[in-house]
Amino acid sequence: MYIYIFFTNVLRLLEERNLTKHDLSELSGVSISFLSDLTTGKANPSLKVMEAIAQALETPLPLLLESTDLSPELLASLGVKARHPGHPPGHEWVAAMLPEHQAFIVKKWAAHTRAKLKTRQA
Repeated sequence: MYIYIFFTNVLRLLEERNLTKHDLSELSGVSISFLSDLTTGKANPSLKVMEAIAQALETPLPLLLESTDLSPELLASLGVKARHPGHPPGHEWVAAMLPEHQAFIVKKWAAHTRAKLKTRQA
């Protein structure tokens, strides 16, 4: 049910940016009727359409597919499994768009944390 996550994120971004489906249609080249069907769960977009929408929203496609504010219970009811279940206490999985220098630092932190967690498990 990643389509549900996708169109929920699209609707959230439209609202956050004060954009309409018409605006998104113009920016992405995807017809308004298809966008309406998509945002009501009636359409099944191709990868090409999802990428056009992601580019129009200036958001990486993977973020639109895996990041959601939907409750774990609702996701489970839709058959979506958590990507990173069982985090140790005090740890959280996050996704963010960062400038290169900040991304470099965050990647180093992530590598350090993974190594630290592996030594704890051993």
